[in-house]
Amino acid sequence: MTHALQVYLEDADFRALQSWAAERGWTLSQAVRTALKALTRSPRGEDPLLAGSGMIEGLPYDLSARFDDYLASTFVAEPITPYGPKRRRKPRSGKAVHR
Repeated sequence: MTHALQVYLEDADFRALQSWAAERGWTLSQAVRTALKALTRSPRGEDPLLAGSGMIEGLPYDLSARFDDYLASTFVAEPITPYGPKRRRKPRSGKAVHR
């Protein structure tokens, strides 16, 4: 279930929120929801994995859905060296010498 919430902000606070959301490519609603979740989440220590939630600013909003795409875009590798056809070894002439 979702609920509507109306909030009145001072001009300076509204501009700061707009700027903060725009830097991340978020809507104002996404920015407000994220801030509310960060402020109202359970105290640290209950779940060590969730304790880190919201600690890193500026992550894409769809990171969990597109994690593999974002990870793949961070790899920097040299292009694969094209190899020619394998050369055949020349047969050895003569017999092996046993000592």
